Formats: sequence, structure tokens, C-alpha cells
Amino acid sequence: MHRLALIISCLLLCIAATTTAVGQVRVNGRVYDMSQRNPMQAVSVMSNSGAGTITDSLGRYSLMVPESDSIWFSYLGKPTPKYAVVNIRNMQLFEVSLHVNVTELKQVLVKLPNYKRDSIQNRLDYAKAFNFEKPGVSVSSLPITSGTAPTGVGMDLGEFINIFRFRRNRDMMSFRRRLEQEEIDKYIDHRFSRALVIKLTKLRGPDLDTFMVQYRPPLYLVQQATEYEFQLYIKKSFEKFHRLQLIMGELKQEQQ
Repeated sequence: MHRLALIISCLLLCIAATTTAVGQVRVNGRVYDMSQRNPMQAVSVMSNSGAGTITDSLGRYSLMVPESDSIWFSYLGKPTPKYAVVNIRNMQLFEVSLHVNVTELKQVLVKLPNYKRDSIQNRLDYAKAFNFEKPGVSVSSLPITSGTAPTGVGMDLGEFINIFRFRRNRDMMSFRRRLEQEEIDKYIDHRFSRALVIKLTKLRGPDLDTFMVQYRPPLYLVQQATEYEFQLYIKKSFEKFHRLQLIMGELKQEQQ
């Protein structure tokens, strides 16, 4: 009895696999540049049915599509003509040559956004402004000597002159405050990101823009809140926003 059940299960699996595979074919191949010698990596291979893949480092691809489908290739936003699957003679090795010269392509280095790295770099780039302090009267740390015997400590002459450079001091202080505010804004944007708000609220378009402005969190909350507390703030803010939207909608209906 157990053996019979096992045989029936195997038959059902075979039938299911056959059913899903009906009308489906696999197209394999490689993509080369215009010289037909250099394989091309990261070429998009797409189909009318929505299936897609990209070529590997050797230019190879493999794609399962319906027999009635068509496929095409795209690189740097430039698509090729569409190829009907039924007209492909050798589906095990369908090779395509794109009008691109691999040896002429410039190497592009892509860096993912990194708030901490960018912030550190910004501090290094504008170190003079970030470290600027309003000048005041101070004494030098070295003794003033007369012959071989020290006679006392003296005033820092350069710092003393800077006291009277009013415009320069005002501009530097203003620039420093602006840099510090930009750093704060970027930090808030880093945590209160549109991607996170969309994920938690599903807001889009003008409603998302309005929410991002009205419920932008203060710095102390961004600094002190844990990830759970911060997401809870966004969710509760969305509940308030949603209630206000309903109230505004009701008021408009009453006015009409």
C-alpha cells in the first residue's frame, strides 16, 4: 500500500512537471561585441513574456521562455531588434554580436551611498571651516627670551591681528554654521529617508512629499531613538496624517 502511494505521488509530480513545461523552451547563448571575439558581461536579455536575465563574465546567458515568445538584448540603454523564438535555429547556442567595442569602453567605478564615509570626507574637505573658532586674546605657549634668560610670556600676534578682521571672521563663522546645518540635514535625511517612509506608509506622489515636510523629525529624536522607536514614530505620524487627510476630505465635501 505504501509502495502504491509512492508510485502515484511520483506520477503526479511527473504530470505536474510536464504541464508546467508545455510550450516552454530554454534559449542558451553568448553575447559578443562588434569584433565577435570579446564576450560582453551584464547585457540584459529580455522577452515579451517578462522573463529576463543578464550575461555573466563570459557573456553567457540562459532563459526559459514560451515558444511563441520573442527575445532581445539591451546594453547601455540601446536595445537590439526582437528575435522570434520559433526562428532561432540553434536554441542551445544562440550567439549575438552587439555594435559595441569592448576595448573602447571606459571603466566606471560605482560607489553605493554611504553617509558616514561622505560625512568624514566632508569634514576633511572643509576642515579649516569646521575647526574655525572666533579669535580672541591669547598668550603664546613659548617664553619670550632676552639673551638666555626668559623674560615672560607674550601675546600671540597673529591671533591678535585676526581679532580685527571682522568681515573675515563673520564670513567664516557663517560658513561654519552653514556646513554644520547641512551636516545635520544630511544626517536626518539619512535616517528619515523616502525609501523607509514609503516602506512603512506606502505613500506616493504629493502625499509623500507633504508627509516628508510636515513630519520631518527633530535632531534630538534622530540621534536618540532606536531603530524600533524611530519606525514607531513614522507609523504614528502616518496615523495622524491619515486622520487629517480624512478630516480635510470631509470638510471639502461639506463645503461642496
